[in-house]
Parts: sequence; structure tokens; C-alpha cells
Amino acid sequence: MAAVRPLRDVPRPLWWLLALTLAAQLLWHGARPGPGAAARDLPPPPSVAAVRVAALGEEAVAARLLMLWLQAFDNQPGVSIPFRQLDYERVQDWLALVLELDPRARYPLLAAARLYAEVPDEGRQRAMLEFIHRAFLEDPNGRWRWLAHATILAKHRLGDLPLALRYAQALTDHATGPQVPFWARDMSIAVLEDMGELEAARALVGGLLASGTIEDPRELHFLERKLEALESPE
Repeated sequence: MAAVRPLRDVPRPLWWLLALTLAAQLLWHGARPGPGAAARDLPPPPSVAAVRVAALGEEAVAARLLMLWLQAFDNQPGVSIPFRQLDYERVQDWLALVLELDPRARYPLLAAARLYAEVPDEGRQRAMLEFIHRAFLEDPNGRWRWLAHATILAKHRLGDLPLALRYAQALTDHATGPQVPFWARDMSIAVLEDMGELEAARALVGGLLASGTIEDPRELHFLERKLEALESPE
């Protein structure tokens, strides 16, 4: 068994080298920035063609996964980003990608109306309402409910009656399928009344009754009662 040499036998230069090494390590650790989290920007979406190739024919599944990823993007490791700080141009691009992959998907427009359009930022609210309007025009009878919600937001949240009327008239003109409830198709009447455009409201109700396209007895009754109310003297 080898004898243990005392510390005093260690050469003095080696002690100095050890001390300098320890001091250098302490200084290096002290100069490093503390641990922190940095939010990443929302990247641009891939092309539809690229996602279709990667999805191997499961486009609806890919659409759901992308939607989940987008909705969770505000929660990154160590940091949470408010929706109003997201790049809304890119948010719309991602939502449009998901809708193109799965045109029957409802969640992208639900998120647009109930999440992204609810932020306390008027510019972003208007951008998201316009996105809903454009998506509605691609499938009015399948996406009417989201434009109806956008109409309510424009009227009550933004206080923009002309914008609400534009959306409501789009519902009246394009959402004509039997599955669309008459209260949604006839929202433009209420908006015209709110705007004080009673003559226009009377013309609209009269036109709907004269068109012969309305077969629902409840809607006919509603429109007849509404026309009577509009024509009665105040």
C-alpha cells in the first residue's frame, strides 16, 4: 500500500493554479445570465401541399392536430402569451390552412369567434370578424352560426352598426338553406331598426314576404307581425 503524502508536499505553483482555476470558474458562472424563458413568435404555416404529403391522406387528423398546436401556442415553456400579442395575420393563415385541410371542421371558426375575436384589441377583433366573413362566404349554409356571432360582436362589442348590417345582410342573402334558422336570416331587420332605417326594414320584410321563398310558417308569422309593427304609426 502506497504511503499518503502530506499536502505540504504539493508544489506551490500547483496550489496557485488550483486557486486561479477555482476563481475563473466562479467568475464565469457569475457572468452567465440567469435562467429565463423567451416567447417564440408564431411561425408562418406550411403550404397545404406539404401538409397533405406529410399527412399521408389523413388530412382531417392533420387539421385537428394543427388546430390543437395553434390553440396551445400561447402557452410556451415558462411563458404565457396573451392572444392579443399574437401575430393575427399568421393566426388567420393557420386557421385558413386548417379549414382548407378539413372544410367541415367547426373548431377553427369557433376559435376565431370565441377566442381570437374576444381580445381587448379592436384592430384584432375586426381582423378576426373579417376572417369569419370570408370563411362564411365559402360555405354559407355550413358556417352561418359563426357569422351570426360576428354580427352580434360587431353590434354590441364594437358598436359598429354598419358593419353588423353588412354581416347580417350576408346572412340574409347567402344563408338560405333549410337548416339555417330564420332568426339568423332575419338579423338584418333588427340591425336596420337599431340604425333607425325603418323604411329599409319595411322594404326588406316586404321583399322577403313577396319572394315566395320562405316556407317556414313560424318565419312567415314573424315577418308578417314585424311588417305590421313597422307599418303601424308610432
